[in-house]
Order: sequence, then structure tokens, then C-alpha cells
Amino acid sequence: MERQLLGLRGFLIDAPAFGALRSKRRGALIIENSRIVEVGDFDDLRRSERARGLEWIDHGAAAIFPGLIDCHTHLPQYPAVARGESELLPWLRENIFPVERDFTGPKAREQAPQFFHELARHGTTTAMVYSAIYEDSCDVGFEAAKASGLRVILGKVMMDVGSYGTLQPRKVVSVSLLESERLCRKWHGAEDGRLEYAFSPRFAVTCSEKLMRGAAEMATRFNAYLQTHLAENKEEIEKVHHLFMGARDYTHVYEKCGLLTPKTVLGHCIHLNSREIAAIAAAQSNIAHCPTSNFFLGSGLMKLDQLMKAGINIGLGSDVAAGPELNMWQVMRAAIDVQKARANYEPNLRPLRPNEALHLATQGGAKALGKADKIGSLDPGKEADLVIVDLASIAPYSKDRQSLDDLSPDDVVALCVYRGGPHATVQTYVRGQRVYERG
Repeated sequence: MERQLLGLRGFLIDAPAFGALRSKRRGALIIENSRIVEVGDFDDLRRSERARGLEWIDHGAAAIFPGLIDCHTHLPQYPAVARGESELLPWLRENIFPVERDFTGPKAREQAPQFFHELARHGTTTAMVYSAIYEDSCDVGFEAAKASGLRVILGKVMMDVGSYGTLQPRKVVSVSLLESERLCRKWHGAEDGRLEYAFSPRFAVTCSEKLMRGAAEMATRFNAYLQTHLAENKEEIEKVHHLFMGARDYTHVYEKCGLLTPKTVLGHCIHLNSREIAAIAAAQSNIAHCPTSNFFLGSGLMKLDQLMKAGINIGLGSDVAAGPELNMWQVMRAAIDVQKARANYEPNLRPLRPNEALHLATQGGAKALGKADKIGSLDPGKEADLVIVDLASIAPYSKDRQSLDDLSPDDVVALCVYRGGPHATVQTYVRGQRVYERG
């Protein structure tokens, strides 16, 4: 294979550890084939042996970040963003199940490519995604993910209680497991591991114990991911209590069914007791914090400090369509706002800083997905998943590179968190391949 070399110049910024920001103001990195091979000051790298004859890409007043990681979102729901003003369960019935019911055939083929293009335009390089209950539309979603060049973990939603499907209840479990297995066999590990499968029981309100056990067994058999929702809403928790009277709490339902594994990502996890937090930590399961969604549905404020203190890996999720946008910079902003809101009634609570939110959206998300050795930071040897942000477009007034030199790395991160979005995305790369470029 012919060697492919690419050099990028810019303000390099990453957050390899929680609370630790790393930067090079006049930085550069060299990508060979799919990996970052050198990182340093531009003046040093351009004189290196590897850079001989290399053409450098320079976007002027631009910052280069690790690609953003969305640990929880829903492909069929994007058309329903900002729709409805109710809480979780009625919102699902009135706004979401009808949209998912229609996500099949031509509609899925039309929308899926647009969805993944939107992710790349927002600077997201890795996403963990739910499809609808249909095998065909999940297959279409994988085809679109393959064409997009993004790193995608996707799964067909599984539900057999109150499902919007047309199958008789006694047939749903066997059919859902069979369809999920076929999709997993076809797509898990495809594109040299860029595409992976997640068995996706929606949540305990819509899943029987038989379905959840079956999903857990298959995920173990294929070494695939599991994704579901947990403790998002108080009415949801009460309903689970009545459906599973023998369980000690909501998390125990998943424990008994084998759903808590190191490859499990649990969405929300707002209303957990200390036993549940300990159980999730002991199982080495992971959490997707979805603050824009939690604000939109009024679900509650996550106790981030308690979960992190327990040693649980936590990433961020847009949770479209309860989250009103795919913009992970705004998700970071909302994560900060959640902790600020808590601080109004919880004394001595330390605020979440922008550089810590960036960590959750990059290296933190990579840890939650078991990919911390591959993506999430700008270390040599990692796969080159990157987003380049035009700083002039988010500064208060349009500025050139020289006038931005007085900004500290923390200033740049805060500007991106509070003002960033697709308008500022210059280019997005996955494994060194450009998957988006601003026109």
C-alpha cells in the first residue's frame, strides 16, 4: 500500500486526563496512513526527516482537537428535535414512536446519509447510535455509516412491551433476537473495525426479562456492545418498580438480566441510589451523560461528581431527539450548566470547567466505549480522528491568527464550548481520511 502522509498546522488542544489541558499554540501533527505519527511545534516538525517534501495544510486561526465522541443518540429521531413539551414517557408515545414507526423504506434511505453527514459537520467522529425496531432500516443505517467514513456503533432497538411494531407479542422476542443477530454478524467489526454492533434493548419499561436476557447473551457471544437507558425519569423508575417487583431497584433489573458488562453504555443515570452506583462501577459498565436531553424533558440533574468518584467511565451524548441538536459543543456547555444548577442548592460543589467537559467529549467518551488506546487525544500512535475549528468564526469579532495569540488554551476551549458549532467546523477527519470539509 502506498504510504499516505498528511501534515496539519494549528493550535493543538486536547484533554487527555480530567482537568488536564494540553496544547501547542503553533503546533502541527503528521499523519501517516491512518495514525498520528508525530506531534510538536511546527518549526521543529517541518525540519524532521519524515516531513521532507510534505505539503502542510494550514487553515490560519484554527484549533485542532481530537474528534468529538457522541456516546448516545437516535438516528430515526432527528426530524423530531424540539418537538413536544411533556416528560419522557408521554413524549415517547406522542412524538417519538410515530417517527420511529415511519423510519423504514425510502424514508430511512433518504435520512440516514443526511444524519451521518450532520454528525461530521458538527465535528463528531464517533457515535453510538440507536436505530428503529426494523432490521431493514438498521441495515440502511449501517450502509450510510459505511459511506460516511465515520466511526459508528449502531443497533436495532429491541422492545416487546408496548412496541410500535405489528408482530404478535409472543413472536416479538424471537424475531427481534434473530434480526439483531443477523445484523451483528453482518456489521460487527466491518470496515476494519470502524463499524460495530450494539444490542439495544430500549429500557426496562418496554422490554421483558426474556428479551433483555437474550440481548445480553448475544452481546457476550459476539463480544458486541450493549446500550440501554437507565433512571432517566421518576415516572419511568416507578413504572419499572411495578413491572419488576422482585428487583431491589431499577439497576438490579439489568443486573439480573446480565446487561451490566464492561461493553455496556447506560444512557442518563440521573436518579441512582448508592447501591446502584456501586453495582455499575463493580460491573465496569459505562454511562452516557445527556444534559441537553435532560434539560429539554425536565428529567433532572446528574450527580456527575458521585459517579466519577465511584470510578465509572462517563462520556457525553446528544440524545437526539430529546436533545435538540447534534452539536457536542452545546452538550459540553449543558454539562457545565447542570453542575452550576446543582451548586445553587448543594453547598461546596465544585463546578465543571470547560476543559473537563472537553475531556468528557473526547478521551472520556473514548474510555466509555473502550477505545481510549485508539482515539480521544492527540497522542502519537492513535488513529487520526480530528476536528479543525475556525477560531475567527467564534471570536466576538472576526480576527486573524495574530490577534488571537493572546488567548490562552482555556480561553480557546471556552470559546468553542460556548460559541462552537457546525459554522466553525473547517474539516473533520476519521483515521486520517477527510469525512467533512466546509464549503
